[in-house]
Amino acid sequence: MRACKSCHRIMEEETCSACRVSTSQYWSGFLCVIDPEKSEIAKRMGIKLPGQYAMKVR
Repeated sequence: MRACKSCHRIMEEETCSACRVSTSQYWSGFLCVIDPEKSEIAKRMGIKLPGQYAMKVR
């Protein structure tokens, strides 16, 4: 699994399909966002779409 360096979305591709930025295999912390409008963590991270995200990406 890899995480986007920009939006932190977790995926398997080398390039993020949402923002077209390269992904990294070095990430930590797993966050599953179901309803980004009601999630305080999603608001702080700037997450607008539901999905799986990394808390930290290097």
